[in-house]
Amino acid sequence: MGKGYLLLSDGTIFSGRIFGQPSVCCGEIVFNTSMAGYSEILTDPSYNGQIVLMTYPLIGNYGVEDLWNESCGINATALVVKKLYEGPLPPGRESLESFMERRGKCGITDVDTRSLTIHIRTNGSQNAVIFPEGQEKQARELIATFPKITERDLIDGVSVKEEISDPDLGEGFIKATDNPGRRIALVDFGIKRSIIENFYKRGFQVTLLPPSFKATDVLDRGYCMLFLSNGPGDPALLQDAVAQAGKCIGRIPVCGICLGHQIITWALGGRTVKMTFGHHGGNHPVKDMDTGKTFVTSQNHGFMSDRSSLPQGVRIWFENANDGTVEGLYDKERHVRSVQFHPEAAPGPQDVTWIFDSMLEEIV
Repeated sequence: MGKGYLLLSDGTIFSGRIFGQPSVCCGEIVFNTSMAGYSEILTDPSYNGQIVLMTYPLIGNYGVEDLWNESCGINATALVVKKLYEGPLPPGRESLESFMERRGKCGITDVDTRSLTIHIRTNGSQNAVIFPEGQEKQARELIATFPKITERDLIDGVSVKEEISDPDLGEGFIKATDNPGRRIALVDFGIKRSIIENFYKRGFQVTLLPPSFKATDVLDRGYCMLFLSNGPGDPALLQDAVAQAGKCIGRIPVCGICLGHQIITWALGGRTVKMTFGHHGGNHPVKDMDTGKTFVTSQNHGFMSDRSSLPQGVRIWFENANDGTVEGLYDKERHVRSVQFHPEAAPGPQDVTWIFDSMLEEIV
């Protein structure tokens, strides 16, 4: 590992040591407060285009196994840690450094992550560039022209290009059952394996549709639900998907998670806005506004529903117990439900896996 640096777009610079594949890499930097789950986080397609900063100080101490991965590759642009574990691992596990090097991804360790996190909380998420010593000129030129996340199409590359029926999730994951009367149309904006598996566990079959789907692809083919997946980037850039989802609302149950929730917000007539630094981690409390119960959830989003834009008839299902942001919506008459958090977790607490059952109850 050689010396390296992390440069923020506001000019602040941090030093450390490069691990994985040494390179100059740029993206929006966000901090994640999870104590574990770095393998799932790195392979979550929702992190496409982002540099992930882990606030927990020691990362990598239990290695990596393919079974934990939420997709086939590392989607995060890079990883920032305080201390990369370099000691022994259980048999059969790969080191985090080897995993990142094999996947062609860059990381930086020995960074003052506490100071960096406070800086992001104070000044907001922004672009950052990681670079090895001796490549500062190239790094500064790159970050000076690198587009903001609100200007980038991050869906392409992490979503399917054509329909796929009952995708095989790989060894260790549950497979679809033979039940053709219970098939969900799932629009893939960067789906996690664990979300598909949760539908398989409940006896449903799944057809993955590309983000360019048309409402007729759903309405004319006997699906029992339209489900909009998680994914990276700004939902305001996905107005074609918003329009198609809007055509389905009121004609078929429509549900979604994370980016899918944000697209539903737009399709119902609301808007989304960029957050200062977002919610990323496995310890975010949300309050069920119907029951008053509070649940600890896994979250990963930098955009949120604009409460003031929500039309009449759309009810707030969940609120964030820390900052009051909208965490879920429903419309009983039109059979719409969505949540901003991740009920499948992976990583994170399993407190809200019942959300899948609640969504599936909308099927009439």
